[in-house]
Amino acid sequence: MALSSKDVIERTAAQASQADIRHDWTLAEAEDLFSSPFNDLLFRAQTLHRQYFTPNEVQISTLLSIKTGGCPEDCAYCPQSAHYDTGTDKDALMDIDSVLAAAREAKRGGASRFCMGAAWRSPTDRDLDAVCKMVEGVKDLGLESCVTLGMLREEQAKRLSDSGLDYYNHNIDTSEEYYSEIITTRTYEDRLNTLGNVRDAGINVCSGGIVGMGETPKDRAGMLTTLASLPEHPQSVPINMLVAVEGTPLSDVPAIDAIEFARTIAVARIMMPASVVRLSAGRNDMTDEAQALCFAAGANSIFYGDVLLTTDNPEREADMALFDRLGLKPSAPTT
Repeated sequence: MALSSKDVIERTAAQASQADIRHDWTLAEAEDLFSSPFNDLLFRAQTLHRQYFTPNEVQISTLLSIKTGGCPEDCAYCPQSAHYDTGTDKDALMDIDSVLAAAREAKRGGASRFCMGAAWRSPTDRDLDAVCKMVEGVKDLGLESCVTLGMLREEQAKRLSDSGLDYYNHNIDTSEEYYSEIITTRTYEDRLNTLGNVRDAGINVCSGGIVGMGETPKDRAGMLTTLASLPEHPQSVPINMLVAVEGTPLSDVPAIDAIEFARTIAVARIMMPASVVRLSAGRNDMTDEAQALCFAAGANSIFYGDVLLTTDNPEREADMALFDRLGLKPSAPTT
């Protein structure tokens, strides 16, 4: 039976040397990494990547929006915010049969993890009961499960843990200093508190951020320093490139340079070497060469499927063609 990505993480973390797994990174050290010569940065990141993970394997996840639109938060990047007119419809929570049908299709397509996202500030207990049934159904299919539902209380995290949830996604988005420029309806501390509740419940943490929102290189370094300074590194670290959606406050922000984006991937790999680093949103706007650079920098997970919540994602055939060109292959499913 193939090892799940969770098993790989636990195995490699157990083998890690104290010199590699650190929780005392400083902002100055992160900034030094960002400013180092690009080839040196890639070499260091790829060396660590090969130490902790099987070379040329990429974990594939599929993300489904199970409740779309109408979110009361004002995240400046988000087309699902009720604060902005982006043409995104507000839909109710999907029924469990439809969710599990999508999970079966994802598994047939090669995904090993099925992620479910709901546009909530935080779930009600009634909504959480429905999500827990979805988690249990996804687990019964032999897939790893992940959800992103907004902020969680301690008892809600425990309820998800009891349902068998593998991962909970809750991004910190950016540095603490830049955070108020992007979101005003919740605080940075709210984000960290939810991560603590998830971690204390024994659920793997999936937390990363978005780059290209007008932040400075120092903000990108600060975001990664926060993540790498948590009591446990997030087991999964998604690095998203902003998808500038018409109607959001960030719709006119210039695109980030592809090399600078790859630097963020590489620094995340160096600072959190045993974490899965996911090349997440924004791939539809990247060239094949830019994506290849990110894989060389240590990215070893992608979202797979034509739609990523409400924005476009590369077609599956395009991803598989790129994998063939690069000699990459999907990580084996858990069953």
